[in-house]
Amino acid sequence: MKKNGICCVSGVCLLIFSTVMLFGGCKKANKTIIRQQHLEEGVQNPTSIEELKDAIKKYQNRVADIQLAQSQIGIWHKILGTRYLDNKMYGEALKSFQTALEYYPQNQNLYYYVGLCAGYMAHSALDFDAKGLNPKKIYYLKLAESAYNEAIKIEPRYARALYGLSILYVFELDEPEKAVPLLEKMLTIETRSIDAMFVLARAYYSTYEFEKAVAMYDKIIAVSKSEERKKEAEANKRIVLDAAYVE
Repeated sequence: MKKNGICCVSGVCLLIFSTVMLFGGCKKANKTIIRQQHLEEGVQNPTSIEELKDAIKKYQNRVADIQLAQSQIGIWHKILGTRYLDNKMYGEALKSFQTALEYYPQNQNLYYYVGLCAGYMAHSALDFDAKGLNPKKIYYLKLAESAYNEAIKIEPRYARALYGLSILYVFELDEPEKAVPLLEKMLTIETRSIDAMFVLARAYYSTYEFEKAVAMYDKIIAVSKSEERKKEAEANKRIVLDAAYVE
């Protein structure tokens, strides 16, 4: 027991000694860095007005260099994210865009890309435990919703984010009523977006606004140049009319 007690005390002593060395080492390292900066900039202990002005100017240049470097790092993470996205590596792309946001937290495009990648990741999040619940999928869907909303908050007329969030509400979160105003707004920006018209018609149908759904499919038939899309709209229109008749 005595031996064990001595070992314990020795361990505490060793911990204290290591802690002292660690903080002592940090202080020395900091002093060394500061000394090195002084040598590089030719600034020691400025006292006169001219010396102080000169010191401020030199360190402002250093700060500008750091800001430029960090700005470039953010840009590189965005480029890296788009490369991953092109290769359908959505998990890695998501990490890159999230890192880029640390440098550019007010960039609506980065939030859009986070939403897009999170949506793709939700599809790949399988319920491996077979419990009927999939918290990972829910997490990614909520992340996508949050990111799209942030993009729209920064740029209210950001059509791609409006569309992405609408897709999420109609086909993933089963909240089509939230998609309706987003798509109506988008169609004031991109007035001939057939994809948006189809999703809006689906949202109208899902919220039992059958007349509006029929009118939207009629519009698609009138403006679309694709025969395939016209036929798709006609088929969907018949489904809506049948549902309206039953109602």
